[in-house]
Amino acid sequence: MINDNITTAQGYHVPVLLTESVDALNIVEGGVYVDVTFGGGGHTRHILSKMDATARLFSFDQDADAEENTRREGPEGQSPLADDNRFTFVRSNFRYLDNWMRYYGVDHVDGILADLGVSSHHFDDQERGFSFRFDAPLDMRMNKSATLTAAQVLNTYDEERLADVFFLYGEIRQSRRIASAIVKARAKAAVHTTQEFAAIVEPFFKREREKKEMAKLFQALRIEVNNEMDALKEMLQAASEWLGKGGRLSVITYHSLEDRMVKNFMKTGNVEGKLSQDFFGRAQTPFTLVNNKVIVPTADEQLRNPRSRSAKLRIAEKR
Repeated sequence: MINDNITTAQGYHVPVLLTESVDALNIVEGGVYVDVTFGGGGHTRHILSKMDATARLFSFDQDADAEENTRREGPEGQSPLADDNRFTFVRSNFRYLDNWMRYYGVDHVDGILADLGVSSHHFDDQERGFSFRFDAPLDMRMNKSATLTAAQVLNTYDEERLADVFFLYGEIRQSRRIASAIVKARAKAAVHTTQEFAAIVEPFFKREREKKEMAKLFQALRIEVNNEMDALKEMLQAASEWLGKGGRLSVITYHSLEDRMVKNFMKTGNVEGKLSQDFFGRAQTPFTLVNNKVIVPTADEQLRNPRSRSAKLRIAEKR
């Protein structure tokens, strides 16, 4: 059994709610499973440890750094994942789940796991611009071959569009004032680095909440750059179509926006939360909730891995 505090792929990422999220898949013999957020491979390895020789696992990630992890040895000298013939790595955004399942000739899926958190690796890589801890180029692309960067968002979006990004994706109350300040600042000089951006917005935050509010701003930019909300919606819709009867959907969320979408989808079959009813007033939804109350990391896990503190696990079963 893999310990849930293990750091995979040479420190790339510590998997959150490892045991709980994988157990939620209710893995069966000969099943087909998908880990749509490979990252450091922690959840993937744990899924493989519970699969028999006839089962299959597809793992998605759009980041080239993550793909490299498939060729590295695992914890305690475990063989590289690429050597396991039950495993297939898919270098793609999980929004294309439907396309890839068709490509590989899959007729149904027995379980899908998604850990929607950003890998520790991304926050710690100074060159990627995901964190305000470093002075780095404003990049934030999960897929390095994508064209839109955080710098382009800040320097080309008009004031109203910037305000919408900060309000919708960061839930920043002063979104309009911050957007106005950015537009004024960039009129004098383009904003290229994380520290240039931080210097513009710092005056809007009280000292005791500065880090938390800054994190929300960076979150908003990251979501916009990677079109994360639309990608999540498309993945969930595909999951509903591909999961067979009794198939499990296990999703770990970290912020209110994605958690609300996942909760709505599991309850109603759509991210808006609009419940359909039949002639007799019975709810028509493709899922049954496995846990009505979200599962959160234990106090011990939160102590060992501070990034797990905001994690919530939701589980649903296909009707």
